[in-house]
Amino acid sequence: MAKAVSPPRAWQRMLSGRRLDLLDPSPFDVEIADIAHGLARVARWNGQTKGPYPFSVAQHSLLVEAISRYLRPDLDEKTATSAKICLAILLHDAAEYVIGDIISPFKAVLGDAYKGVEHRILAAVMLRFGLPAEMKGPTKTLAKQADGIAAYYEAVMLAGFEQAEAARFFGEAVKLPSNLMVLLEPWTPDDANAAFTARFDILLNQTTT
Repeated sequence: MAKAVSPPRAWQRMLSGRRLDLLDPSPFDVEIADIAHGLARVARWNGQTKGPYPFSVAQHSLLVEAISRYLRPDLDEKTATSAKICLAILLHDAAEYVIGDIISPFKAVLGDAYKGVEHRILAAVMLRFGLPAEMKGPTKTLAKQADGIAAYYEAVMLAGFEQAEAARFFGEAVKLPSNLMVLLEPWTPDDANAAFTARFDILLNQTTT
């Protein structure tokens, strides 16, 4: 009689003790401490960046959210609606605390199977914190624009791209103020974790005021 073969494990145990099912992720298994811890240790650009520390997804997320507020100054009004938009943008790459930051060329190779897993995890994250499962309309457009600007500067300042090459892949440069440019200096994982968590707490509290 053939020995029964157990199905492959499709869940990850988090430091919080939660067990997240990658095929059917539940918002009840999502904790911000796990997200911040993971994103602060996931390197952008596969770690191929300048500086004493990797440039983390947590720091990238803070940069994108800050750029979004620069592009849309009305988001600094601290209303519940503005806070929800900013929180969604801060969490735009949150799925990567589970699946890592897979570079765009490899995503193209993996195709729809990868996208399905990413979308399900991100939807669970968004629902966990009282946000729509998917960003749409102006919020999605803003997040994409800010993400492209962040990618341009990361590419040029950290990943060794020439300006023309970065512009071809990520769009033309948008001049940023100095208080945003300093966010491109890589932080330690602990500092990135703390800054991401602090910004998350501020925005989450504002969503209920």
